[in-house]
Parts: sequence; structure tokens; C-alpha cells
Amino acid sequence: MYSRILGTGGYLPQQVRTNADLEQMVETSDTWIVERTGIRERRIASAEETPAFMGVQAALQALEAAAMTASELDAVICATTSSANAFPSTACEIALGLGLNDVIAFDVAAACAGFSYAYSVAHNMIIAGQAKNVLVVGADTLAQACDPADRTTIILFGDGAGACILGASDEQGTLAIKLSSDPSRGDLLRLPFPKRGVADNSNCYLYMKGNDVFKHAVTVLAKLVNETLELAGLEAGDLDFLVPHQANLRIITATARKLKLDMSQVIVTLDKQGNTSAASVPLALDEGIRQGRIKRGDKLLLESFGGGFVWGSALIRY
Repeated sequence: MYSRILGTGGYLPQQVRTNADLEQMVETSDTWIVERTGIRERRIASAEETPAFMGVQAALQALEAAAMTASELDAVICATTSSANAFPSTACEIALGLGLNDVIAFDVAAACAGFSYAYSVAHNMIIAGQAKNVLVVGADTLAQACDPADRTTIILFGDGAGACILGASDEQGTLAIKLSSDPSRGDLLRLPFPKRGVADNSNCYLYMKGNDVFKHAVTVLAKLVNETLELAGLEAGDLDFLVPHQANLRIITATARKLKLDMSQVIVTLDKQGNTSAASVPLALDEGIRQGRIKRGDKLLLESFGGGFVWGSALIRY
């Protein structure tokens, strides 16, 4: 028994925050942001556009693409670190929004690498025979977790949700998965929970030591892509597309250069979406498919890196 992606979907909030908007909020400029990140605009969720709401919309698109109904799902896994509640989980809220009752549902917290981790869990559930069809959602609203006065983080993050349905198949769709972490570097990228009973929660914004995170991400991802290819018995030249986490264009181009891939073989969405955390990879995957660039049979490398530090990849045949 193998696992294979049956359908994908995505959702982006209506509100757009451009670099020009940010020039009115913090000391920055469009040129500065584009040169250092590649981001030109990002989407900002309204109060109603919670991770669960966005996850439902992305899931409905994925179900339509897979020509399935929600009742055919055996499990819902949501990768998020911005859930509205500790419980019920965002996955349970998504299941409720899809009209499901008797279904496995839980969240995975692995920051920007959350989708890679959730995908791995779904794949292994299918291989173990625990589920046949699993909805995997990445949904985050980390733009709201940034200090509006902190130009190092507020320029980076946007909100959104991406989804895929992973199904049991007699054709091998998932070729290799690699996950890892380095907890010793957790203080370089951190998002504390607000503390109950404390009047001042100003220290609970997202914190990132940008240069250190950048250097480590480039090093880790270079190693990660090689290890994942080796697990699958493939070489970089066998890849059709790289679908990377959309954090920084310089990190993406460095990874593509390591793989000797032309940028036409890389799905890039961060210029219009920013860093959507766990939603980043599934949103990019969905866009590549809906644009007709990614086709059935293509070999794709999905990779991501996030706070923890955690990172992960999946080499798939779509």
C-alpha cells in the first residue's frame, strides 16, 4: 500500500497588506523589503478568517479536486501554531465545518515545517492501514502574532491555508520523507504564549534573530534535499519541481542552486503571499497544480524549515 496526493486546495484572506502599507507602519521601504526577502505583499486574516475557517475553505477545494465528498475522509490533520483554542483543536473545528463526526482529528505543531510533519503522519497512517483518505491542512495567522512596530517580523508574515488529500494507492506517490530538528537553537525563533493573569503581554510577540535563522536554514536545507534524494535513490536531475517553504527568496534560490534547478522549476508564491508558515508549502503546491505547471507524474520535492528548529521534506510523484 502506498500514499498519493488526490487533490489540493488553498485559501487566502481578502485583505492585502502591501509594502507601501508597511512603509506607513514601520521604518522600511518597498526596495528594502524586496531586496532582502522577495516579498511585495501578503494577506491578512480578518477576525472571522480563523485557521479553522480558512482550513475548511481549502479543504473544500481539495475535495472538489479529488472528486470526493467529506464523508470519505478517515482523518483530518491540521498543521498550525495559531489555533484559536488549545482545544477543541483546529482539526476538530475543520471536521465540524465539513460536517464530520466520527473521524480522527488532531493538530500538529511544528511551526513553518508543520505541513511536512503532518504529511508524514498522514502517510504513515495510510501505510499502517489506519486510514484510507487523510485530509492534511496547513493553516496559520502568524501576521497577527507579529509586533506591529517590529520591522524584522511584520514585513515577513502573511495568513492563509493550504490543503491536500492523501489517499491510499497501489501507485507509489510518496517516494521519501525526511524530518529532523535542532532544539538547541529554539531561542533564535520563538513565539511565546500569552500569560494568563499578567497585565503586560508585550513580550509574547513572535521573535526572530533573522541573520542566524537565515544562515542555519540555508545550511540545513542544503543537507536536507540531498538526504531526501538519497532516501529515494534519485538525483537532483530527476526532479521536475521544487516546492519550497516560502520564507525568503534568497533561501529559495540558494536551495535551487544547490539542486542545479532553473528557477522555472521552482514554485514561488511569497512575492504575493509572504511567509504563511504551515500553509506555505500546500499553498505553493496548489498554485503550481492549478496553473498547470505541475502535472501528474511529475517528481516534486517539498521542503520546509521552521521554529524549533524543525525541518522536513517529502519527495513525491504527483
